[in-house]
Amino acid sequence: MKELFYDRIASPIGEILVVVDGSYLCSLDFTDCEQRMMALLRRRYASLQLTHMADPYGYSSRIQAYFAGDYSSLDEIPVSTGGTTFQQQVWQALRTIPVGTITTYGTIAAQIGKPIAYRAVGATNALNPVGIVVPCHRVIGANASLTGYAGGLERKRWLLQHEGVLLQNKLMVQ
Repeated sequence: MKELFYDRIASPIGEILVVVDGSYLCSLDFTDCEQRMMALLRRRYASLQLTHMADPYGYSSRIQAYFAGDYSSLDEIPVSTGGTTFQQQVWQALRTIPVGTITTYGTIAAQIGKPIAYRAVGATNALNPVGIVVPCHRVIGANASLTGYAGGLERKRWLLQHEGVLLQNKLMVQ
């Protein structure tokens, strides 16, 4: 049985669950999405046990610092996402999107050398196990529309506005 450590932290957009595997962040989700999070964890770890740990490796503090406006606080959090090689490429590419900017699924697909795989990029985005730290909220539709976000579109909108992305009229796409 795999022992993972978790913490619960308050945020302006709902309580967040932080889960670590060793010294790597392996899951970050909102408590109202806990069922989805547990399904992803069970898919990755056949048998697991969650044990509470306050502020594991300082990650809870770093995430709270992000919400307080220290956007670089997430940069050094090591992640362990699991997933296929393709999924890992997408999630690594997401971490290169600068704070305050947005991009499209097609741009990410081109960035990883698979320019026609924008739908697969979208599907991978939906399975991101460490939202916010791997900033899938910074990816929008080709027509500059906000598209799906596992935590809900209002949270996606809030995160983008928190990072300084103006959502009126046309969005500026990277």
